[in-house]
Amino acid sequence: MNPPPEHDTPEPAVSGWVWLRERALASRVGLSLAVMALMLLLLWWWRPLLLLPGTQALVMQGGDPYVRALMRTISASESNVLRPYHVLHGHSFVWTLDEHPNRCEPIGRGPNRGNCSTAAGRYQLLYSTWVALALRHHPKRIPGQTDDGRLSFEPVYQDLVVHAWLSDTDAWRADLPALLRQGKTQTVLRRLSGTWTSLGYGIESNSMSRELPKIYQRMLKDELERLPSGDGR
Repeated sequence: MNPPPEHDTPEPAVSGWVWLRERALASRVGLSLAVMALMLLLLWWWRPLLLLPGTQALVMQGGDPYVRALMRTISASESNVLRPYHVLHGHSFVWTLDEHPNRCEPIGRGPNRGNCSTAAGRYQLLYSTWVALALRHHPKRIPGQTDDGRLSFEPVYQDLVVHAWLSDTDAWRADLPALLRQGKTQTVLRRLSGTWTSLGYGIESNSMSRELPKIYQRMLKDELERLPSGDGR
């Protein structure tokens, strides 16, 4: 006799709730991976702002890209915070910038410990320095006026005034933009270190000082890339 034909034993069907659970788990895993990928992408995109917030782009438009890169380098050392235009010495902040805050904040360390400083803004300008610069370079200055300390300290004016100052060959007894174009970044930083001690070479420095020449090169590359097409310098 022939043996009875074999029949495949049907596999038990996966119950509906198991299938739904597996689909839900797969969806959660997929969503988690997508969120992680997005976070990594954002971290990569915003890494300069997260790691060196002081190097964020200037508010002012136009100007010399070599000087603009220098300004961003200075603020990387002087005001490396997310709101550099609003910071005071000691890392407290002000909300309004109608004028220079002129608040003398205590100095807690370094050779001037025990004194206080009115340094404020992205470039940590003393009140007396701001008044002197505003008399010469502020776009809204009034000719003949002897005290321009109440002129706007808004971000765009901080940028414009410092850009004009760094471009002033008489102020520094040197043509800083020309030196930067010649690749003499350290020469420029040394010349400026009497004003911004954190740049190194002076009485005081910080953990950022040694990195500034490299930071300048990155900032310059970014500034040159931002130039309109055909506007090479």
